[in-house]
Amino acid sequence: MTDITILKNIQQISDTEVLEQILSGDSSVFEVLIRRYNPFLYKTARGYGFNHQDAEDLMQETYINTYQNLSKFRNQSSFKTWIIKIMVNQCYHRAKKNNYRKEQTAQIFANNKFECMFSTNNHIDTTKSVINRELSQVIEATLDKLPENYRITFTLRELSGLNVNETAEVMNTTASNVKVRMNRAKLMLRKEIEKIYSAEDIYEFNLIYCNKIVDRVMNKIPELKVNKVIKVNQVNRDKNILSL
Repeated sequence: MTDITILKNIQQISDTEVLEQILSGDSSVFEVLIRRYNPFLYKTARGYGFNHQDAEDLMQETYINTYQNLSKFRNQSSFKTWIIKIMVNQCYHRAKKNNYRKEQTAQIFANNKFECMFSTNNHIDTTKSVINRELSQVIEATLDKLPENYRITFTLRELSGLNVNETAEVMNTTASNVKVRMNRAKLMLRKEIEKIYSAEDIYEFNLIYCNKIVDRVMNKIPELKVNKVIKVNQVNRDKNILSL
């Protein structure tokens, strides 16, 4: 896809339309979903405590898992909720399997110098660098104090933009529990963090990384067995069109 086509697709094509095209045999449009949900999955993994590289690996695994199970999506919830829930499950199992020990937050941000996606001058780059340094200090002092459930709730609600019910579905809890966790998390975090950050500044997943994940996932798709089913669907659809 060209950059213009990609941007148009991301902005204008609904998840339902994309899914219909994929299940009809056009796997190339899966790229739209990858680009659309990269920021949400990345923030989810980082909020879970994984570093940048692990987050990318978990994103790839989540997209592959999602692609292989697209036919099982029944629109009982939004696609956004569904894919984030898959990501949360991936994070949980990775942490459990590896007895994951979270890196120090300050080290994460020191080793991952994110550039502003739309920077136009050195002043913006300098400002971004200062914000990241200050942000690492605030997060180091406050984020580790949060229980895991509070931290994940905060990430899903504040950074990924899920509503209360969507967050409850992802975390397999009740809406009232989500509200309680958010209130408690805000008491610990919000006053300090809001002094220097906007939600977009936290765990930002920029264009250079977005393209990398797109390439990794799209290169994997031709190897998946599920493509055989999609190809059969495409052949059947073409036969139906010819018979009209």
